[in-house]
Amino acid sequence: MSRDRWNDFAKNEANPAAVSFGVYWSPSNLAVVTLPTAMPTIPTARQTIRILGPVGILLLLCTLLFRRYWLGQRIVFIGDSTTRQLFWATAKKLNATAADEEMRAAGKHENLMFNEGDVAVDFIWDPFLNSSSLRHELLSYLDAGTQEDMDNVWKAGLITVGGGLWYARHFELDSLKNFQDSFDYLSPLLSVPQNLAQTLYCPPSGKRRDEAHHVYVAPVQIPFYDGLSPVRAATMTPAKIRPLNEYLYNVSTSKGIKVAWSHSLMTSEREQAYEESGIHVIDNVSTRRVDVLLNMRCNAHLTLLQGYPFDKTCCSAYERESVVRERLTLALIAIASIIVGFWVHNQRRMHGVLSNEMVQAVGTVVLVLTYCFLADRTQLFNKSQKHFSTHEFVILCGIVLSLGIFSLRQSVARTVRGRYGLPKEQVADQPFLSRDQTDEWKGWMQFAILIYHYTGASSVLGIYQLIRILVASYLFMTGFGHTLFFYQKQDYSLKRSAAVLIRLNLLSCLLPYVMATDYLFYYFAPLVSFWYVVVYLTMCISQSRNSTTTFLLAKIGASAVIVTGLVRVPTLFEGIFFLLQHTCQIHWNVKEWRFRLQLDNYIVYVGMMAAVLYVRLTDILHAQRFLAHEGAGYLRHHWSKIRILSAVFGLSILSGSWLFARTFTDKFGYNHWVPYVSPFPVIAFIILRNSNRYFRNYYSFIFAWLGRCSLETFTLQFHIWLAADTKGLLSLGLFGRKKTHIEGRHEDLVVLSIIFLWLSWLMADATVTITNWIVDPNGRRPPCITDTPGLPTKRHELEAITNRTGRPSSRASIMRRWGQRLCVSWMGRLELRIFSILLVMWLLNMARI
Repeated sequence: MSRDRWNDFAKNEANPAAVSFGVYWSPSNLAVVTLPTAMPTIPTARQTIRILGPVGILLLLCTLLFRRYWLGQRIVFIGDSTTRQLFWATAKKLNATAADEEMRAAGKHENLMFNEGDVAVDFIWDPFLNSSSLRHELLSYLDAGTQEDMDNVWKAGLITVGGGLWYARHFELDSLKNFQDSFDYLSPLLSVPQNLAQTLYCPPSGKRRDEAHHVYVAPVQIPFYDGLSPVRAATMTPAKIRPLNEYLYNVSTSKGIKVAWSHSLMTSEREQAYEESGIHVIDNVSTRRVDVLLNMRCNAHLTLLQGYPFDKTCCSAYERESVVRERLTLALIAIASIIVGFWVHNQRRMHGVLSNEMVQAVGTVVLVLTYCFLADRTQLFNKSQKHFSTHEFVILCGIVLSLGIFSLRQSVARTVRGRYGLPKEQVADQPFLSRDQTDEWKGWMQFAILIYHYTGASSVLGIYQLIRILVASYLFMTGFGHTLFFYQKQDYSLKRSAAVLIRLNLLSCLLPYVMATDYLFYYFAPLVSFWYVVVYLTMCISQSRNSTTTFLLAKIGASAVIVTGLVRVPTLFEGIFFLLQHTCQIHWNVKEWRFRLQLDNYIVYVGMMAAVLYVRLTDILHAQRFLAHEGAGYLRHHWSKIRILSAVFGLSILSGSWLFARTFTDKFGYNHWVPYVSPFPVIAFIILRNSNRYFRNYYSFIFAWLGRCSLETFTLQFHIWLAADTKGLLSLGLFGRKKTHIEGRHEDLVVLSIIFLWLSWLMADATVTITNWIVDPNGRRPPCITDTPGLPTKRHELEAITNRTGRPSSRASIMRRWGQRLCVSWMGRLELRIFSILLVMWLLNMARI
């Protein structure tokens, strides 16, 4: 066989047994496209291979989850010492300490057994692959599909056969012939049975997980020839070993035997993958080989049991979406098409009901949802593993910081009411936490969070601590901004609250129906919505007394005590979630929700108190009624000194917070303290950011731009920038030769980031447009239907039409009049529109989408 044909092992579609590469078909859909397993970098010394990962797919690293999956089953390895390495790698996954002890005491050429609970791993020593034990195991496995054997939990759930080196080592001339004779004798038992030919990958369905055929053959281990001892090097030559693998390739394609060619690709041209013997591989390689085998056996079934996150794309067919979800997706596209078509042909009659902007917004939403589905729920895009690299993290942060610095610009002067009754004036100096400043703040924090998720930096404690402070900063702005609005505007109307909540939750409510996730999965929107409701209720109750500072602060404190009790005591949320589950088919994780709330339990209240303090200080410094106040005069006279002392205080607080964070050794301890310590660095940053006129009046345009669509970027990153519900990375699979999982990653990052940011920006505008239309379809104009000739809009006009004497011209006219009446009521009442939206969502939930 030619070298090119040997290299094509990974690309041959006719070879479904190639475990981790190739294109595979399942009964329902095209399975994932997986590429040769490889290392992320080229090691420079032996034992530097730390991470192996497949290209274009997500390999689930088998730990406790797989231990639960294999309860009551056996995993069997049969073959030579290279197969024995797979046995020990599997045993170490179950109990590393016990496996190490037994490995030191075990003999070399003997059968082995390892038990951990109800899971058994067996190794049968058979280097020539011709023992009766091997044949017995294969015959027993083929009988496992019968009703009698289904109850026998100790039947092998996975069999891996591997050998061949002993034929090269001990047969001088007839190594290939003897290997062929042994393998031909076994091939009828190794071939995929005809009734299982279409279930190679245990497709995600309700079938038993035993129905697929899970007998795999490991290719003959290709040694590192330069590392072999002289005795072995004389017999284990490429001229002997290559024909063995060529024969395996031919028999696998002709007889349907599944050969794990990925095992060879993990060591191909990589000296660092081998131990000193030149035959056996290092532990990291054998562990990853086992991961591939276990992924083959378990992934599809685990996906069925777990649902999202869909982070197990290796060796598993993508699930065919439910009929209901398919119809919903088609319905969204159809509705958008009908609206656009109707608007195009009836622009005059639709004028005011659906504007150009509204039609574009609906089309944008459909486009984004469709792209999310195609990117993260089909094989159209590759999915790759995350691997943290300090070098990559620092470079990405440096690029973002450079963009922010080069886009600095001065804020536009604002028009303010003149002090002490004077006329309005233009003021260049920006106020405390101006709009430009908060947008910039949200923007650079969003960049940091995106980099954090992309690089998988959650394993680094220091970076995790910083991200927790950034999330707290978002919630501080929630408390500060909404409290300031309610205090100054006194607007507690349904229209205002509906606009805020719909704007926050529109995307997070649509995605679960398309992506088969749930609302709380996109936790930021629910979190901000919850705290908005808390701020609203706190400010709304006894709102007439909010002008009394002591009463308002006491009310904020009482709210903090009540909400803390509700969050920490397991009563209220359990009851609400139980009710939602049984009335709306909503299944939310109450423990995860309580964890999210507890992490930032107090920062919102700090923001509320900061807003009250800001209003009071502004009044003291500028209001006319405080001109003669002794304290006001003192503050105005010493204000510059106070700002300097505040800046020093802010620097001290930041330094102290950093030193305090350094005392923790894990996330769990820090998570316990973060609700109490997160306000300090946030307040310190705000003080420093506003301590100087230049700091206040300049901002980064790039950061501010991202800040204005930060909600959309945070939510959409789950599916169109990251992949597998944030567990992996999205990849186009178009750049580079893809020998490693990071080749072409930078090109993917650039292209996908542009698409991601563009769609986020479009979605932000579309969300605002749709929110405004839902809250007030008429805008500030009279009812928009008045622009439609001949269509009654007022009650007395409808009654006049309804009470006309004489028989209606047709039943259609009656239906049209009732439709007009319903349309007028729906367009005129916000409560009815909100109820209609909730009703549709309830119906979709009850349909179990």
